[in-house]
Amino acid sequence: MPVSATDEGPHEGCVDEWVFATWEPDGGTAVVSGHRRLGRRVWYWSAVLLRDAPLVHIIDLDVRARPDWSLVKGEQLWAEHVCEVPMGQWTIGNETVGTALDDPDEALGRAHGTPTPVAIDLEWYATDDATTVTDGYSQDGVVHGVIELAGHGTTALVEAPARRWHRWSPEGPGLLDLPEVVAHSGRRAPFAFPGLGVLDMVLTPSGWCRRRPDDVASR
Repeated sequence: MPVSATDEGPHEGCVDEWVFATWEPDGGTAVVSGHRRLGRRVWYWSAVLLRDAPLVHIIDLDVRARPDWSLVKGEQLWAEHVCEVPMGQWTIGNETVGTALDDPDEALGRAHGTPTPVAIDLEWYATDDATTVTDGYSQDGVVHGVIELAGHGTTALVEAPARRWHRWSPEGPGLLDLPEVVAHSGRRAPFAFPGLGVLDMVLTPSGWCRRRPDDVASR
């Protein structure tokens, strides 16, 4: 389908989802941040991986939707995905208390871990045109910005590779269609979504991918 600047925002009568991801090729630092609008409610999820730090997992699947579709504000959560220049620049931010997990599989259960304040302030810039994917489009770019994590200070990202997705459909898009891999760094960010299943994201030098379904089922 053709993609235009008017597609950046929500589509009437549809469930829209925006996802932003960035990573360092050496696997030291990576972030994913996404939100999905389902009528009057919003899902928000994020993960932060820093060098020598456990996974910081953030998820809230019952946030009240606000008139400003780019803003997600819940209990102990403020996040935004702001389109500064259509098809060119976005601001990605959050301030919340995540959960530090020594075992990423805990994210698929009750996420028992250590409450950990976290904040991200990132600017995403396009480096290529958007390309169509099922129910939407993706676009490659780079990220500049900072991540603040309690106990680990501030980490800067400069020209970090990045990718974003915007998808929509009347019933809602399925799980994000990432490349499947077997060999990866072992650093993961799994998420469980009601009615959709498990998106088990793994970090590779070329970016975020996902574990094969049989690998997920064998846990």
